[in-house]
Amino acid sequence: MTEGGPEILSADPPVSLPAAEDDRVNILLVDDQPANVLALEAMLQGLGQNLITASSGREALKLLLTYEFAVILLDVKMPDMDGFETATLIRQRDKSRHTPIIFLTAADKSQTQAMRGYSVGAVDYLVKPVVPEFVRSKVAVFVELAKKSEQLRRQAQLLQASEQEARDLAEARAELVRDLEHKNRELESFSYAVSHDLRAPLRRIESFSRAVQESQGDRLDDSGRHYLDRVREASQQMSRLIDDVLYLARVTRADMREHEVDLSGLVTLLLDRMREAEPERQVEVKVRPGVTVAADGQLLRIAVTNLLENAWKFTAKTQAARIEFGVTNAGGQPTYFVRDNGAGFDMAYASRLFGPFQRLHRASEFPGTGIGLATVQRIIHRHGGRVWAEGMLGQGATFQFTIGRVRA
Repeated sequence: MTEGGPEILSADPPVSLPAAEDDRVNILLVDDQPANVLALEAMLQGLGQNLITASSGREALKLLLTYEFAVILLDVKMPDMDGFETATLIRQRDKSRHTPIIFLTAADKSQTQAMRGYSVGAVDYLVKPVVPEFVRSKVAVFVELAKKSEQLRRQAQLLQASEQEARDLAEARAELVRDLEHKNRELESFSYAVSHDLRAPLRRIESFSRAVQESQGDRLDDSGRHYLDRVREASQQMSRLIDDVLYLARVTRADMREHEVDLSGLVTLLLDRMREAEPERQVEVKVRPGVTVAADGQLLRIAVTNLLENAWKFTAKTQAARIEFGVTNAGGQPTYFVRDNGAGFDMAYASRLFGPFQRLHRASEFPGTGIGLATVQRIIHRHGGRVWAEGMLGQGATFQFTIGRVRA
């Protein structure tokens, strides 16, 4: 066989058929006369398909047990089993029930024989000598039909596989949802245990400490009173930590609803309230007007509040304190920032900023539990964005964040 040409095989033992190359289909040529088989091969070589030959009806039936054919060219007059008998058996098998059969004959040209051929399922009945172009064009039609049918079959398989994959994915997703719901219920149970079981002894510590202070305070020396104050301070600190942990958990699970948020107005409102709470402080404030964003307003308010309270707290010891809110455009994406000229931080520890309970300053200098920035990060991530910080010790810090799309 020449490269790219048709594959020509004989069913004469041993029968061995290679896999079809590319999208080639099989054409079966059945004739007991080698000269006739050679003539058919010559006619059909130009189609570039696999030409398979059999010298009898029985050999043809043997091939049909294993292989599928686009069309069968079947001689009528053959010894032992003629073409009509062979066609009848071909049609009795499910695999070849609809395979096109073209009868070829030179011996009997009667209308009766032609009708017999059509009655056993032939699609055509040709009398030899045949016109090669005529035979080739007829066979080409069935070759193309077989290729289209194979394409449809493969597409159907792919569609079925895709549907099964979609069903598997939906089932896996449903399982993940069920698992998440289960974990949320466990988390809620844990939150209740934290809220109830841990608060109870803390309340008793606080209560008994106050009772001792009130009833026995005059009997305690300065050291005793100092230690008692430290006990009460520790219990109050623990209570605040519990509140913050529960708050962080609620932020993570809260439902989200996207709408337009006036970020400039929100920042102005929050800073005004901080000024009202500490009117003695002189802080220069600069807010870029007209900044809006599509986000969950309630959660974004929590994030911005934490960032502004952070800036307000860490500028408390700064002369000419300054807090600025604005927006830049980095890489085509709006980037919002809160900048201050306060205590700042060492960039070597920047990776610790957003971890729960991580603090870069002593509590005696700047109070807090270390939950605020972790809460900011959770909220920004739920909005499909990211948050990061830049700073320098004694020269302030800038917190920047982006907003993507609200995530359920």
